[in-house]
Amino acid sequence: MYLFFMIASLIFFPAFGESIPDYDKPYSPIFTDKPSYSWTDKIKMTIIAPSWNTDKDLIDSIGDTQDHPIKISTREHSLEPYRFTETDVNSGIFTAEVILTGFSHDANGDGNVDTTPRTMGTGPTSGFLEVDRDSAVTISFEFADGVILTESAPVRWNVGTIQFTQEVFLLGDTVTVRIIDSDMNLNPEALDHIPIQVSSDSDIAGFEVDGIETSESSGMFVATFSLSQSSTTSGSRLYSIPGDKIFAKYVDYTLPKPYSISDNLAIETFALIDSSISPIDRIDNLPIRFSDALGNSLESFSPDNPLQIVGTIINPNEFDQKFVYLFQVKNENNIVESISWIQGELSSGQSLDISQSWIPQRSGNYEIETFVWNSLGDPTVLAPIMSSLITVE
Repeated sequence: MYLFFMIASLIFFPAFGESIPDYDKPYSPIFTDKPSYSWTDKIKMTIIAPSWNTDKDLIDSIGDTQDHPIKISTREHSLEPYRFTETDVNSGIFTAEVILTGFSHDANGDGNVDTTPRTMGTGPTSGFLEVDRDSAVTISFEFADGVILTESAPVRWNVGTIQFTQEVFLLGDTVTVRIIDSDMNLNPEALDHIPIQVSSDSDIAGFEVDGIETSESSGMFVATFSLSQSSTTSGSRLYSIPGDKIFAKYVDYTLPKPYSISDNLAIETFALIDSSISPIDRIDNLPIRFSDALGNSLESFSPDNPLQIVGTIINPNEFDQKFVYLFQVKNENNIVESISWIQGELSSGQSLDISQSWIPQRSGNYEIETFVWNSLGDPTVLAPIMSSLITVE
């Protein structure tokens, strides 16, 4: 343990007066703050070089001389020499930053170039460096004469992701949609914005919301909007009713290989809209009535004589509701003899009579049932079942 401590002390804290650098111990690791970068990221670099801590009482610099330069380069462009400065007096740790400026490209599909490619600066935080979509950034440091230490990190585009923060939203909730796309962090020193298209089953046109970056270089964007069950889409309010799906779409114009630079990809997600009102209480289903073809009430029934099965549903809520109303007739052996349905939409407060003709073929006891669902494909029960027993004789 003691031996290790002594060796570490000799490497990191050389005795006063020792030659700078130590040519026999070219120990100077180079680090970047991320393993990979997008085309407009900020790169934070660190070089641990205690041998270059030339003045114990001042903050030293390295890399800005022609004798022992630091070079920051991509495959196409470079900054040399580039100055790193010590983090503190006598620390032996040197840092610098470079902002990647990408290449000329329309990143959001609006027809305008969204980048300002340039290569300039001498460090430690003044550097801008152009870079292509698939490239790499290399930091090289001539630690000593003929001894060059390097570190590289890839630069690439990424496919964005999009999701709502919840799978189900209730009417009255604020809806939040989140996009992660580091390629759209176009200015790592300011909040960037991206367009997001939102819509619903009830309003397929929808509108565009502004996704705002959560911090200066996060590459994560958040947009919020409200839902309305009684008003049309306007501003940041989307018309939607319980049972709808809402959709969010983001078009990614910065795609990695094998996509070409000119390609784009629509990335979509959806969530469900529900109400705080229990589904089974959303529509009132009134008792079944029976009538003849002229609408006169029937109290007795006979074979081969048509009758009208009449039901009434009422929407007591402040939002429109889509429905499927089913009629089912079962005989005394519990076998279904007739089934039919009608689908539609009830506006707020609307009452609707629904009828279906049925001709009993034989005498016997029958059970007539009515069901109210939101759909046939993935039904949710919107009202209690109504049932009535009749005798045909």
